[in-house]
Amino acid sequence: MMRRTGKTFFILTVCAVFLASCAVTKKQQQTASKPAKPQEEKMEFIDGIAISPDAKSSVHQYKGRNTQTKNNSTANSLEAAESWQFKYAQLLDVPVENVGNARLFTFIEDWWGAPYRLGGNSKTGIDCSNFVNTLLGAVFQMSIAGNSIQLYNKVKRLRNRNELQLGDLVFFAINRSKRISHVGIYLENDRFVHASSSSGVVISDLKEPYWKRYYAGAGRL
Repeated sequence: MMRRTGKTFFILTVCAVFLASCAVTKKQQQTASKPAKPQEEKMEFIDGIAISPDAKSSVHQYKGRNTQTKNNSTANSLEAAESWQFKYAQLLDVPVENVGNARLFTFIEDWWGAPYRLGGNSKTGIDCSNFVNTLLGAVFQMSIAGNSIQLYNKVKRLRNRNELQLGDLVFFAINRSKRISHVGIYLENDRFVHASSSSGVVISDLKEPYWKRYYAGAGRL
């Protein structure tokens, strides 16, 4: 009876160990056969910066309202521009690179603010027609003389203001008789330079109500 009991105990022990090892082996096999859960990819956007998990660096892709792509040639021309170009670009309301006639704008700068004086012909006092004659001679090498009415009779009339080009003459009839009484030289973008009776040599705008009211025509020499 003792031998059977011992033999039975030994057989049960062996079976228990075998079952336990099978359970462990099965668990390991299930664990090995189950595919690994992939790591979730994360994409985060912070102020327009996109960051991916496998990226080595962040790439900024923000384009705001004031973001502009500069043209290298434009940037270079701005760097090379002189102070007078910035001044007259602002007065004419045109890009700086459009202001390139150094002879013309140096002349205007030299005479800027010279007071008006009827019949005058110097920087201490000059009238509109003498200023036009002086500028045409110095800048465009044109030998012209005469008052505003005489100049008006010499030019080839322009039918439309859209035809105006640099150096054309613009005329005004300011007096009550509606005769030509004032003249200036057209520059660009509706701006003209002249010797004003109130401000001296200055640049004005043809679209200003005063000049628009008295504008009488334009012509080319």
